[in-house]
Amino acid sequence: MKKYLLLLTCSFISIFGSYSQSKTDIEVLKNTIWKTENLGNGLVWQYFHFQQKELFESNQSIHILRSKLKNKTVKFALGSADIHHKESDTTRKLLKTSLIAATSNALVAVNGGFFNTKKGGAVDLIKIDGKVLDTATYNPRKALPDHSRSAIVIHKNKIAILKGDTLPFWERKLSEESIMVTGPLLLFDDKEEPLKNNAFTNNRHPRTCACITKTKEILLITVDGRNTEAQGMSLQELTFLTKNLGCKNAINLDGGGSTTMYIKNKPDHGVVNFPSDNKLFDHFGERSVSNILMILPK
Repeated sequence: MKKYLLLLTCSFISIFGSYSQSKTDIEVLKNTIWKTENLGNGLVWQYFHFQQKELFESNQSIHILRSKLKNKTVKFALGSADIHHKESDTTRKLLKTSLIAATSNALVAVNGGFFNTKKGGAVDLIKIDGKVLDTATYNPRKALPDHSRSAIVIHKNKIAILKGDTLPFWERKLSEESIMVTGPLLLFDDKEEPLKNNAFTNNRHPRTCACITKTKEILLITVDGRNTEAQGMSLQELTFLTKNLGCKNAINLDGGGSTTMYIKNKPDHGVVNFPSDNKLFDHFGERSVSNILMILPK
């Protein structure tokens, strides 16, 4: 009898402890007074640096760009490093998010989907203003990777997050003007999507994501990491963050050293977060990427 009582007590403590931690994190996010700046054109930038290990028992540096979905003063768009590509080039270009954004006259931008670090170009479908730049190459012997099962699409300046399929080439059926296949999907229709139990999911890294809120806003989010000042998040923690920011649909973009947020006319080439590739907590550790998600003036 004592043995069963002990097991029951331990189970109760375990369940209560897990709930208590989640409840604490909910309260932390609910009570956070974000540093907020109106950027004009209906764009808002929010930032907070959790420095006392108060969120997920860790230090976190989070940046958020907000815009209404029906923002008539801006244009939602994808950008590519191929703006400087020449036919004679033997490899595709990789450029820093800030350079692609500045060359494209973007007001704000974040890094985009996953890419080939050696040859350049995206590893999944990228279509910009009707032109297909990259398509996916699937291995028939392997399951479709998580970053190939969902997408951000833009059509007639309407931006949306789509849930794809587990079957190869599902994205070929999409007809939108601009498409970025990426993932994994974190939230869809206000429900958490299942995540694989692996190091990419479970370990803390810098992260970039986009989400659509219940109040019809688009949020572009970066989470800094790989530093004592900012430890980064697992995908479960990133999902928790987006859900508590009021997101209905949320999708993961490329992270790690690629994680970058750009705002036009800000110091340090417009980089406002703390990219991690130089292993310093400053604005100069930016990695070159293949594509970005940006907001342009109309």
